Amino acid sequence: MYDTILVPTDGSDPANRAVEHALELADRYDADVHAMYCVETHRYGEPALSSAEIVLTRLEEQGAAMLEELGERADTQGIECTWNVCHGRPWEELLEKADDLDADLIVIGFQGQSHRRPGKIGSVAERVVRSADRPVLTA
Repeated sequence: MYDTILVPTDGSDPANRAVEHALELADRYDADVHAMYCVETHRYGEPALSSAEIVLTRLEEQGAAMLEELGERADTQGIECTWNVCHGRPWEELLEKADDLDADLIVIGFQGQSHRRPGKIGSVAERVVRSADRPVLTA
């Protein structure tokens, strides 16, 4: 049913639930997982014009550390897991990566770090659900 599952993470509780669901589904269907973390460069301006370069570097390192840990967890469960850190608008990068991978399923947290309204879907998840041409599971 699923060969490739794409899961974005930002370290939020909903994203962590999405990761758990992605790993469970990958185990059940013997699928590969591709995890990604997106640094939202549009929020910090041009690195040459501000201290944004320091912030962006820290965000990249933080994202890579999360993804490495996720990869290690997947490995201990016998799940093939690749990952990448990207720059840009998360929903656009996610949909592009889904196309590149020909992912069968996107598993995404219903809210991220920047969205804390109980019961409301976050803007990234909403855009992915509305725009994806493949199944999307929100957690």
